[in-house]
Amino acid sequence: MNEKMLVGWRENFSLPTLGIQKIKAKIDTGARTSCLHAFKIETFNKNNELWVRFWIHPRQHDIDYEQVCEALVIDERSVRDSGGHEEIRYVIQTDLRLGDQQWPAEVTLTNRENMAFRMLLGRTAMHHRLIVDPVQSFLIPFEEPKS
Repeated sequence: MNEKMLVGWRENFSLPTLGIQKIKAKIDTGARTSCLHAFKIETFNKNNELWVRFWIHPRQHDIDYEQVCEALVIDERSVRDSGGHEEIRYVIQTDLRLGDQQWPAEVTLTNRENMAFRMLLGRTAMHHRLIVDPVQSFLIPFEEPKS
């Protein structure tokens, strides 16, 4: 796949690996790492590997709807947020789906309850697939995941 997708500064994704049907993400070329909102995080062992269970409010401005996801922890990293604060975060790998394209990406987990977007898509998750038009939004039609 060599063709690049033109996207706006915000787009609707699905994260099929995690069972998240739809989540609005800010495309953040200033951020190296992608992150996903998680307001509660628990670790557990599964087959002698570290896993994480986390709770998410995937819909902006809707704290009544919550979803529980599980994923293998692939790393723990120190991440500096836009305010300069460092935080150790769990890193998971999940598939990102945008339009008719799907690819794997590393995503950190952090509480973004007070942020405008439940997800940030950083540069490393763009995998040389995206060109961002910073004045446009939702350029890619959202396709409901097939059951």
